[in-house]
Amino acid sequence: MTERLFDRAGAWWDLPAGPANSIADVPGVTVGHLTHRAQTARTGVTAILPHDGDLFRNPVPAGVAVLNGFGKSAGLMQLAELGRIETPILLTNTFGVAACTTALIRRAIAQNPEIGRGRPTVNPLVLECNDGRVSDIQALAVTEAMAEEAISAARTDVAQGTVGAGTGMRTFGFAGAIGSASRRVALPSGRTHTLAALVLSNFGRPGDLRLLGERIETPEAGRADPQDKGSVIIVYATDAPLDSRQLTRVARRAGAALGRLGSYWGDQSGDVAIAFSTANRLDIDSEVDAVERLAEARIDPFLHAAVEAAEEAVLNGLWHASPVSGYDGLRLPVLRDQLLS
Repeated sequence: MTERLFDRAGAWWDLPAGPANSIADVPGVTVGHLTHRAQTARTGVTAILPHDGDLFRNPVPAGVAVLNGFGKSAGLMQLAELGRIETPILLTNTFGVAACTTALIRRAIAQNPEIGRGRPTVNPLVLECNDGRVSDIQALAVTEAMAEEAISAARTDVAQGTVGAGTGMRTFGFAGAIGSASRRVALPSGRTHTLAALVLSNFGRPGDLRLLGERIETPEAGRADPQDKGSVIIVYATDAPLDSRQLTRVARRAGAALGRLGSYWGDQSGDVAIAFSTANRLDIDSEVDAVERLAEARIDPFLHAAVEAAEEAVLNGLWHASPVSGYDGLRLPVLRDQLLS
């Protein structure tokens, strides 16, 4: 089980975490990383797989919320229109989107050779944050092979911190990261579900971070840029039977989590949240989808869980981060050292 930052701070959360306190607490969801540190590059790719089957033939329902659209992600427009995800989800840096998109297209065609011919084209889903303050983004270091390696590495043991896409990120002046957390939701009937988040964290103005409601000072080394010019990607997963519209409602709650942490979604911050459910695998060959759907009157605890899971996911990523030295000499401190000092 991943160590939790708040195990050191007493009871803080209202809802219980899942056994691993990660997005992999949702059955079937796996995560893989490819971390690339070479020459001037400090970057990588993170892959999230909603299930281990053919996502093109059996997509999952999904929703998206663009809180601030300063970003270059691929696939969001069709996700919003059709309400489904049909490839693995890849997270990377801004200039790595093209390579990751091509990798997903090639992978889908290899599984389904009729794509783009007898069948519709595939909608690859790639989301990004700019790691250019730490990594030399002009090196165009992310490759199709890295994306494939991240997908192949997917497993239920989710590494957090400065790994994969989180390798070169910066958050509130600290080393940014990949972080994850989960929440268990009990319905009145006794039925229980999991809602979890994985966050690529690269946002927040130095000195604005709030922890347990208190402002956390950023060491001098992390104060190079006084503006919020980063981004954040929040990916929610749940095994609750939510439809696309309900999942969009869940995704919007990411904004409340970012606000609790001290962010105001700066002008040049790309803040995007997506949410998917594994409860109803769709079938592209079906004429009518027979699905189960949560009653709207029971959605409130899932909205609560979305805020808690995203907030803790950011903090867990920062807690597990390692100090990072940028390609131009910038050295980012880590939140763990600041708190323990």
